[in-house]
Amino acid sequence: MKLSQNSQPRTEIDRFFRAAGNVPFAFQRSAWAAYGRGESGLIHSATGTGKTLAVWLGPILDWLKQNRDRSKWDSKHPPGLRVLWITPLKALAGDTIEALQAPLDFLEMPWRLEGRTGDTKQSLKAKQLKVLPTAMVTTPESLSLMLTHEKLHRQLAGLETVIVDEWHELLGTKRGVQTELALARLRSLAPSLTTWGVSATLGNLDEALSSLVGPENVGRARIISGYKRKKIELFSILPPVIERFPWSGHIGTRMIPEVAKEIESAASSLIFANTRSQTEIWYQKLLAHRPDWAGQIALHHGSLDHSVRKWVEDGLRNGTLKSVVCTSSLDLGVDFTAVDLVIQIGSPKGAARLLQRAGRSGHSPGATSRLGFVPTNALELIELAAAQDAIAAGRLESRPLLPAPLDVLIQHLVTVAIGGGFESDSMLSEIRKTRAYESLTDQQWQFALDFIVRGGSTLDAYPEFKRVDVIDGRYVVTQKRVSSLHRMNIGTIVSDASMQVKFMTGGTLGTVEESFVSKLKEGEKFLFAGRLVELVHIKENQAYVKRAKGTPDTVPRWMGGRLPLSSELAWGLRMKLEEAATGTFRGREMKRLRPLLELQSRWSCVPTTNQLLIELIKTRDGYQMFVFPFAGRLAHEGLAAVIAHRLSRIQKISFSFACNDYGLVLTSPIEAPLCEAISKGLLSPDRLDEDIRESLNATEMSRRAFRPIARIAGLIQGGYPGRPKPSKHLQASSNLFFEVFREYDPQNLLLRQCDDEVLQQQLDRQRMWDALMWIERAKTIICRPPKVTPLAFGLLVDRLRDRVSSETLADRVARMQASLEKAAQG
Repeated sequence: MKLSQNSQPRTEIDRFFRAAGNVPFAFQRSAWAAYGRGESGLIHSATGTGKTLAVWLGPILDWLKQNRDRSKWDSKHPPGLRVLWITPLKALAGDTIEALQAPLDFLEMPWRLEGRTGDTKQSLKAKQLKVLPTAMVTTPESLSLMLTHEKLHRQLAGLETVIVDEWHELLGTKRGVQTELALARLRSLAPSLTTWGVSATLGNLDEALSSLVGPENVGRARIISGYKRKKIELFSILPPVIERFPWSGHIGTRMIPEVAKEIESAASSLIFANTRSQTEIWYQKLLAHRPDWAGQIALHHGSLDHSVRKWVEDGLRNGTLKSVVCTSSLDLGVDFTAVDLVIQIGSPKGAARLLQRAGRSGHSPGATSRLGFVPTNALELIELAAAQDAIAAGRLESRPLLPAPLDVLIQHLVTVAIGGGFESDSMLSEIRKTRAYESLTDQQWQFALDFIVRGGSTLDAYPEFKRVDVIDGRYVVTQKRVSSLHRMNIGTIVSDASMQVKFMTGGTLGTVEESFVSKLKEGEKFLFAGRLVELVHIKENQAYVKRAKGTPDTVPRWMGGRLPLSSELAWGLRMKLEEAATGTFRGREMKRLRPLLELQSRWSCVPTTNQLLIELIKTRDGYQMFVFPFAGRLAHEGLAAVIAHRLSRIQKISFSFACNDYGLVLTSPIEAPLCEAISKGLLSPDRLDEDIRESLNATEMSRRAFRPIARIAGLIQGGYPGRPKPSKHLQASSNLFFEVFREYDPQNLLLRQCDDEVLQQQLDRQRMWDALMWIERAKTIICRPPKVTPLAFGLLVDRLRDRVSSETLADRVARMQASLEKAAQG
């Protein structure tokens, strides 16, 4: 469609919408008007409701108003940099550019739109160092790299707006903090800069806005709620029979026939699983069930090559693929209009995440988003019922903010020192304009400066840690080696590495995640590779073990399956249980669970929102103490260790334990003095931090957690492109710094940050505290049921998992279920 030479900008935008068969929504027009007034803002709307155009067309309209005479447009000489678009994942950059290019092409605008990520060709990056495009799609890491090039600063000073996509994914992470710092730098370079964010499925919108635009700019920013009438249909795909004694050992593949029927009825679908191993299994099981679907269904997760992922995404768009089994790799950004059904395997552990995934279907404002939920055990149906209530009431999860991580600040200061340098006072003022560092103390600031100039008080004798020079009061990097190494190692994502498990006598059993091994004390026993072993010691990133006898103290868990139940959903689950306790069963899911919960009530108790349930049962494995705080798996792991430690102070008993999202079980050879312990503060929040450190191998946990901090702060380097340093070398180097700081600089603020991160992130200390505070107010109900109850059965299975036996766990569980069902019917 050829546009007239002096068309009205708003008319041209309306034509763009009409060509696509749409009309602008009121929230989109509100965003454009706010942009025109020079305001910043956060667009909050459901997935697939037009958020991208709400933020993107603001700068386009503004430029059209300033350049009404089309005869002066020159595509050979496009305008300079005006818009920076930050995406959380470089894998989304290509799809984002395609979506942003569409209105530019329709309006025949002379803008140049390009991407700059880790996947961008070096030849294009070199051209961009000379002349930046009109609009650029980049990532937080690539933006930080741009800031190291002083010659780009003049072009960045002309920047008019920054748009941060999927802000809810960055919020509360170190990459989000890195983005805040970069935005503060851009505002210093371009004082009139506006900032816009795009977010879906988020609870703490005010904090999200403050983090995005900076606390001092909140008064000139606004939250714009988007299209609210999008229809969402959540339904459960149920097995013919609901087990009254559920367990989490199988991942629902018995539901393959029912799932296949739903896939058959849909034109196209996405099947979300929570781990990559689950996607592989479901993909193979579906193909085995329907061999005729070969070539019509595909697999998508982060470990696949980019070309394979792109082929899958293209197949969804053009309709050649009927279904894709995927992980969160398809949670964000990619627009699949054709997908009309989402299937979720297992609980996503949060209402917001469920809503986000549901929005991948019906990805247009007028369409209905449909999600079918496949429980991997019966109790997950309560989570779905609770999630439906939360979504209906608008109770979505918040993303807690990170409090001033010094490792990210140190990295950013070196970045700015490379890109022209800074003066202390002005830089401190800039840093304190971010939400993350608005309360940064003078002590923390001086520590960061001292650290980049001489490595702190401990490393000042080593020249390699003198990265920044102070010349006439200005902090600058003068060494080319420092600049090169820093640019190659910018970033804040460090994955949880694996650790080899070896016998003292020789031979390797395999690998397990460090976050598991680091929690073990020497002498603790665990099951691995079908064997019971005892940890002897950890040395040079290897866990040395010996064969053991008796019972395991714990069982390894891999992070893919450790997504904890959100606080909001946990509270909703308690409320559904309280309804059941009073005989109310609302909704299809709760009605199907009625026999299970009625049996729970008959043998023990269905706890209400102000009751803590403790069940004491004697089995052939010992005395079992089941405790149900409903605080999430991570908090329960810490609580189990603390409770066992407190009990052992009263009476010397050895415990082993298992946890899930609902509760924990402590197993002991003799019965623990529970009532006496409760009277002496067993469940009190007093001395929580001290008991955590005494009950867990906190020093080893901190040693492992220090490695990503050391990398971000620049103490250790990840290597060169194509030649990364082995994980064990990085850990050895990190361990050395950790021990030096512990011995010679115990007040080192990076060590303090490390301890805090262990407590808050690995142990979910805040939820442990909240749970104990709730328990103090709640009524403790102690029951001695005749048999293992439906709520306790899953925990008991986790205790038995992978025991050395000639029978499979599934066979043993089936016999236990049959025995319990017989008792329930008797």
